[in-house]
Amino acid sequence: MQFQLSDALIEQVELFIELKNDKALRQLLEEFHYADIAEILDEVGLEDAMYVIKLLDSETTSDVLMELDEDNREKVLKNLSAKEIAEEIEELDTDDAADIIAELPENRQAEVISKIEDEDHKAEIEELLAYDEDTAGGLMAKELVKVYETWTVAGCLRRIRGQAQNVSRVHSIYVVDKEEKLVGRLSLKDLITAKSEQKIAELSNSNVDYVYVEEDVEDVAKIMQKYDLEAIPVVDQEKTLLGRITIDDIVDVIREEADKDYQLAAGISQDVEADDSILELTKARLPWLVLGLFGGLGSVFIMKGFEDIMATVPNLFFYTPLIAAMAGNVGVQSSAIIVQGLANDNVKGSLFNRLIKEVGLSLINGFALALLVILFGYFIGQDTTESVAIAVSMMSVIVVAALVGTFVPIILDKRGIDPAIATGPFITTSNDILGIYLFFIIAGQIIGF
Repeated sequence: MQFQLSDALIEQVELFIELKNDKALRQLLEEFHYADIAEILDEVGLEDAMYVIKLLDSETTSDVLMELDEDNREKVLKNLSAKEIAEEIEELDTDDAADIIAELPENRQAEVISKIEDEDHKAEIEELLAYDEDTAGGLMAKELVKVYETWTVAGCLRRIRGQAQNVSRVHSIYVVDKEEKLVGRLSLKDLITAKSEQKIAELSNSNVDYVYVEEDVEDVAKIMQKYDLEAIPVVDQEKTLLGRITIDDIVDVIREEADKDYQLAAGISQDVEADDSILELTKARLPWLVLGLFGGLGSVFIMKGFEDIMATVPNLFFYTPLIAAMAGNVGVQSSAIIVQGLANDNVKGSLFNRLIKEVGLSLINGFALALLVILFGYFIGQDTTESVAIAVSMMSVIVVAALVGTFVPIILDKRGIDPAIATGPFITTSNDILGIYLFFIIAGQIIGF
């Protein structure tokens, strides 16, 4: 059942905690999904959150911990003993358990791992912790259903019952050879409809998608998106089956990448949230604000170099904000489309063809806007030569800004730099400066200055 969390509900939880009415609080929380409980704990104070966590059973607590806001989870973990954390971790899948432990300080990581009683679970968590968090190995879980190609259907059904108990959802059954190398996959439908004496090798589908353990998580996400996969096996270079990655983990990766790109586009250089400290927010925002400041000072310096033409044709001065805005907007539009295409792996063909297409598009847009500027000049009684000069120079600025907005993210991507950086202040500032410079140069030539 879905619940809409309200302030009244939060107040009710806080009241039960204040009254120490554990029975009523348990009954209330039993009606909620663990994600809703985590949302409640994110709203109450740390002391109340700890009270609720101590009240919940271990299985529910482990799920709630995974859903908590990262900052709140860090605070909660600090207030739990190594033994208590280990007990919760034993209820989690290996990938989630490894994520929790990775958030702890190194000295506590070893202490918590030492308290895990299930030796197999402990070994698998330690294996996952050895992988870089941005690789398939750092994202995969060890829980899966695996069968050998030499097994019969009857033997397979007996054996997979035990394996399935440790897997929350069986997306696929993976088939391996005697050396544990991935050789195929098996559908549940084929398994339960086959004859008992049939060999798994006869039913196995050798056409199975997989990723290597060192593969970047962004590449894994692209593969799973492209083929609409709910899960994908992870192998090493010898194709030994190591684990699997499920769609819920990929959704988290996609969301984190989207958040990062959005912040980069907005001129925020670090991963921050609204609740972070003033110092952290300042460190994330200030570098780009400084860039914008120097860009503005650059524009002032350029305009000072054209004092003579502005003294002769003062109308040009009043159009500089328009030119800067058009250059920035066009550049951001072009770069945003390219960055989105790069993220979805849709940018194909040569860079030259891409630039030619962008020139054509910007010429059409620039021509339409130039006509509007000339029309505006006519209605306000502006000199026709000046209107034409402003319109033509603006059209030129739009073409150049579009080329910069297209060219820069592609080059950044080829050099291994996140192209999302090109959709924010970087493009806006560079196009502002370049646009104003081109505006005065071209307008001056047409006016004959």
